[in-house]
Amino acid sequence: MNYHDLHKTTIAKLREMAKAYPDVEGTMGMHKEQLIDLLCERMGIEKPHRVTVGIDKSSIKKEIRALKKVRAEAVTARDRARLLETRKKIHKLRHALHRATRIAG
Repeated sequence: MNYHDLHKTTIAKLREMAKAYPDVEGTMGMHKEQLIDLLCERMGIEKPHRVTVGIDKSSIKKEIRALKKVRAEAVTARDRARLLETRKKIHKLRHALHRATRIAG
């Protein structure tokens, strides 16, 4: 079993799998990601990391930070048109970052 198989598994089955380890308690209060992390640790499964491919991540993040300042100014100035325009630009840039992010391996 690998990380992707765990991620596709239902939370009920993940809780059943966690019961196989006697030192694990409190699985009913855990979220799915917490259970997956716990099982990966116990089973010795390496969790893949995400990599941004095809775009310059740092320049996009710099642009988003600048747009957040413009957005804050628009809020204080009550300039609705500039606020909406800025929010759309931020959304597009975040969406581009998300599309370019892939799981490595």
